[in-house]
Amino acid sequence: MSAAPALLVFAKSPVPGRVKTRLAATIGDGPAAAVYRELTAATLAHAGAARRAGVVCSVELWCAPDPDSAYFRQRAAAAGATRHRQAGADLGARMAHAITDALARHAAVLLIGTDCPLLDAAYLARASALLAGHDAVLGPAEDGGYVLVGATRPLPFAGVRWSSPHALADTEASFARAGLAWRTAPTLWDVDAPADLARWRGSDNAPAPAAP
Repeated sequence: MSAAPALLVFAKSPVPGRVKTRLAATIGDGPAAAVYRELTAATLAHAGAARRAGVVCSVELWCAPDPDSAYFRQRAAAAGATRHRQAGADLGARMAHAITDALARHAAVLLIGTDCPLLDAAYLARASALLAGHDAVLGPAEDGGYVLVGATRPLPFAGVRWSSPHALADTEASFARAGLAWRTAPTLWDVDAPADLARWRGSDNAPAPAAP
């Protein structure tokens, strides 16, 4: 097994009305879905760069609902990623399944979503270094959630209040009950609301806005 972790990227089909719903309440379903596509492309560009730099040994795109869709085939090919299907009743179950599945092939994994465009190769390298010698690493988000979780063993996500300001604290409590040792990476922010979108548009990480 490679010393570098595998990178698992969780993504959804960019169906208007089903992605970026908080953002859609302000800018509309179609524009919000376009933003989601931009964020996914930015995330996978970082993932591909990290793979080419040897920061991660491979990239796995974990898809919902259909990894065989034209959209996911295109995105995976561009990033040099393999495609996998998310499985589980909630986010915790889906992450636990993906981590356990990937750890059968790799000594360590990092799992991210597509909401944080700041997850570049440098941040992934730092998270990987923090994971060495530990069961897990968490990358906190400013809103009380987290943008990254890394693992060297299967992880529990019991009692986590997802999509809430308690997600990080609940996850750490679950890890503590299981007797796990974990580290924490620097705090980042993700794109959930119009203010976050404006922040991204004004940053060096943002692409030009997509056409409607």
